Amino acid sequence: MMSPHDKDIVLQELDHDLDEETLFIVSQTFKALSDPTRIRILHFLCSDEHSVNDIAQHLNLSQSTVSHQLRFIKNLRIVKFRREGTTLYYSKDDDHIMNLLKQAIDHAAHN
Repeated sequence: MMSPHDKDIVLQELDHDLDEETLFIVSQTFKALSDPTRIRILHFLCSDEHSVNDIAQHLNLSQSTVSHQLRFIKNLRIVKFRREGTTLYYSKDDDHIMNLLKQAIDHAAHN
């Protein structure tokens, strides 16, 4: 249970206005999580890194579609990549976002 002091701290943190940059980043994050294809890709990347080809094959998507979606979520720093020769391997870059995704999936599965 939260102490009265802890509640005051939480209220103080929620009491300030959000700046424009924060609002933009949050809205883009939710935009990233609003697309079923990106959700599938992120869910697949939760446990391990995978190449674009692996992602495309596993999710039955074209490489072009996967690359396009990865570019969007990479620009938000939700995923990162490493290059090995000509192959790009993608992995999660932000546990906060992956936790949001997991919570949303758990929520959807909750009856």
